[in-house]
Amino acid sequence: MTLEELILTQDKRGISKLKDSLPENFCFDAAQFVLDNPGKVVIVTGFYILSAGAAETDGPPGAIAIGNALEELGYEVVYVTDSHCTKMIEAISTDNAKVIEFPIANQSLSAETANRILKKENPDLLISIERCAPAVDGLYRNMRDLDITEQTAKIDILFEKHSATVGIGDGGNEIGLGNLYAEVDKSKELVGFPAKTKVSKLIISSVSNWGGYGLVAAISMLKNKNLLPSVETDTANIQKIVSMGAVDGFSGQNINKVDGFTLDENSAFLNQLHSLITDN
Repeated sequence: MTLEELILTQDKRGISKLKDSLPENFCFDAAQFVLDNPGKVVIVTGFYILSAGAAETDGPPGAIAIGNALEELGYEVVYVTDSHCTKMIEAISTDNAKVIEFPIANQSLSAETANRILKKENPDLLISIERCAPAVDGLYRNMRDLDITEQTAKIDILFEKHSATVGIGDGGNEIGLGNLYAEVDKSKELVGFPAKTKVSKLIISSVSNWGGYGLVAAISMLKNKNLLPSVETDTANIQKIVSMGAVDGFSGQNINKVDGFTLDENSAFLNQLHSLITDN
């Protein structure tokens, strides 16, 4: 099984049907792009779950896996999220990383904030994992097509203003899925209001965290060094953010699940990725 096939296994949403619209080795494609843009990376995540009034467990663990891997390769890492997720990212990131809270504000103030961050941080690369992007009407919606604009910071503006970007998503409403706008729009299973925000390189996966781990696995194979988190570390990160209020995106419950997958199922997947790196 290829890396790309592995991160699209156990697909509960129909995202895997979009696979043929991307390059066959889209994970390695994105990984090479990341390695071609060394220096400072801004990683964005955090998705608000309306029914729970809290951030979900999908996104932050994957963001941290990517950030820690890139720190090990000498990148300077900056996380950008909003108030629902800031403390969670601070709790599971390293002491070397910087965390910036992007305000939940109107378009003009958000654009000013984006400009200020890009000017001050001057990142070489932006990576988004499981971060909501607006549809063509400017509204942000969840997987059930409910409006979450009032609860969502317009972090996607950063991606419109930068030329080196990577997006990771699993449902069609995330930063980067604008690359497959027509395909998401045609799908009967994915969201009804596709994201418009595009990226230089896109990764799709059954769970966005898995796409994040997939990116790290591809970078590991290209660098001949396993940069993936251990199962224990990743599990601890999920448990930590759940203890801080994060919820399972599928049920909206404050439980140790990610998109309906248990910790054991998540661990089994991560173990498969470790094996893939070892066997490569």
